[in-house]
Amino acid sequence: MKPSTFPFWVASISSWASPVTAASCWRDTTCSGPSEAAFPGPWDSNIYAPTSRSVLPEFAFTTQNRSSTLLGDSRALHGNGSNIVYDFGREVGGIVSFLYSASGPGSIGIAFTEASTWIGEWSDASNGRFSGRDGALYVDVSTAGNGTYTMPDKSMRGGFRYMTVFLLSNSNVTIQISEVKLEISFQPTWADLRAYQGYFHSSDELLNRIWYAGAYTLQTNAVPVNTGRWVPTLANGWANNGTMGPGDTIIVDGAKRDRAVWPGDMGIAVPSSFVSIGDLDSVKNALQVMYDYQNKDGSFPEAGPPLLQQNSDTYHMWTMIGTYNYMLYTNDAAFVQQNWAKYLRAMEYIYGKVDASGLLNQTGTRDWARWQTGFNNTEVNVILYHTLRTSASLAVWLNDTVGLSDQWLKRALPLQTAITKYCFDESYGAFKDNATATELHPQDANSMAILFGLINATSPTASSISSRLTENWSPIGAVAPELPENISPFISSFEIQAHLTIDETDRALDLIRRSWGWYANHPNGTGSTVIEGYLVNGTFGYRSSRGYGYDASYVSHAHGWSSGPTSALTEFIVGLSVTGPAGRTWSLKPQFGDLKFAEAGFTTGLGKFQAKWEKSSSGYNVTFETPKGTTGLVGLPIIQSGKKPFFKINGEVEDIGVDGGRAVVSVDGVHFLGLFLNPSALFATCHLTQRRYMVIGQYSKEIGYIGL
Repeated sequence: MKPSTFPFWVASISSWASPVTAASCWRDTTCSGPSEAAFPGPWDSNIYAPTSRSVLPEFAFTTQNRSSTLLGDSRALHGNGSNIVYDFGREVGGIVSFLYSASGPGSIGIAFTEASTWIGEWSDASNGRFSGRDGALYVDVSTAGNGTYTMPDKSMRGGFRYMTVFLLSNSNVTIQISEVKLEISFQPTWADLRAYQGYFHSSDELLNRIWYAGAYTLQTNAVPVNTGRWVPTLANGWANNGTMGPGDTIIVDGAKRDRAVWPGDMGIAVPSSFVSIGDLDSVKNALQVMYDYQNKDGSFPEAGPPLLQQNSDTYHMWTMIGTYNYMLYTNDAAFVQQNWAKYLRAMEYIYGKVDASGLLNQTGTRDWARWQTGFNNTEVNVILYHTLRTSASLAVWLNDTVGLSDQWLKRALPLQTAITKYCFDESYGAFKDNATATELHPQDANSMAILFGLINATSPTASSISSRLTENWSPIGAVAPELPENISPFISSFEIQAHLTIDETDRALDLIRRSWGWYANHPNGTGSTVIEGYLVNGTFGYRSSRGYGYDASYVSHAHGWSSGPTSALTEFIVGLSVTGPAGRTWSLKPQFGDLKFAEAGFTTGLGKFQAKWEKSSSGYNVTFETPKGTTGLVGLPIIQSGKKPFFKINGEVEDIGVDGGRAVVSVDGVHFLGLFLNPSALFATCHLTQRRYMVIGQYSKEIGYIGL
């Protein structure tokens, strides 16, 4: 498919099972979500969300014969042990109902699974007890006749693709099943589940699918606040009726489980949500619950209620970083101000752990799943460095008058020095796991050191770290040395952004295709979401020996912390990102790799941001749209050494610098701006006439223009 040209056309709609009811919000929830997509176009065919909140299965088969057939009007169960497997075609979640007609007594069982690996009479595991899989729900049929079944609200199944309906009976009973439907519970405040506020499109269909799988995963993770996993965990079965926080919608870690707020997960999930679905209400409510449950010593819980796990220095700081991200995307200063006193207490708590070495001494040792934590762990110190710098920006945005920004930046500098002095392994060319003689060089700390600017992106050190990270790669993804044999798309999300930070574009795209592409094409997966993690041997047994009770069915197949490619493809490949609250300042620095074209857009309270680039035989074209009143920095790749372009706007020559191999210019917010760069051209000029930018190439040859 060719790239689009402005203006855009109305979207084509991908098929889904026939809707049963008109679009609506969840139950009695107020509809506060967007009413329509911000950027309709042909890319809408990649959206996995249904056109209605009430959906039907797409296919049906049995465990004895897995040849899928299109769903008919009804299916029959004949005798004990017979079954029907309903395939919804992708990840779904909510309340199931159906009609039945029985010839005699029996019991109808209903079991669920995200992956086809666990299709059968036992649902995959989700309740956190680790005493076996979740089992099934049952409908007792006492006599012949007709009946209706609707799943109890407390048993709402948050994430599944396959539903097995089976019969238990002592006689040769036949039960006819019909009108199977599902009431979608996620994204509860949206009447139109396809009203995305962002989009992405490129010449690589696999990357397009991965971007939208991340976006859809984040939708399944935005859930009603009273549908959290019940704690204490049940001995049998599952319950999703716990209260998680304020408001109507909240972002959780996974659709199936844990169904609680996890601030560390949000470090990846929130940027991806911003550039794709644009749901920041769920983020606000998730952050608020962490402030509401702040401990007396100033620490935040590791996870929100009903779980409320404690003792994590890293996740404590991710709440603080999440506050920065929320302010960056929304400019909701009122929210930050109302929690600012608690934020300052949180800073006092975490910085109080910096010892005489200049490093943080990690005593809150819970983390994302890495084996070794504590002492002067490198990852936690890199996160502290990022926390100090983002906090300094927050203080500036809140018009700090007491010197907090300067204080926090001054704290970051000696921390940066101490991390480099005590934790960097000069002989290896990457960071060690901690300030000891360990030979472990972790994926997390090294990726974050580049991404968070601890290491200069143009330095040989950054290049060395990026290269060393590739030594952990397998054909299906990057193994985390700090969690051996495991592939974590969460930590790999930081790694791909680290490679992109230093313009190792091909390297980042390679890892996305290896890891996320592996799952996107996996025959047993959901075909629509991103998985929590997996093993290097190609099985779904992520963390089997690290807290998951050797139960591979417990792994979540719709986990927002794995959605990193969604933000990375927008912010690095298309190159469009916001750098000031709500995008009042922004950046456009595209990277090409092996792609022919790419485009993306997102929205803030200031308006729409959109950019695209396309290679040509003579160079490339870049076009973008940003709201009036904003200012951006455009950094365009120099594709032939020594040929630095310059261009004019309204007849005035713009000052172009060179930074990291890019021609850089500051641009005010514009309606549409087109740029053309020729590898042999010494310059390009841009003329503005009635909000129209006309692109002129070398020798004043007219190349064309981008319309209004």
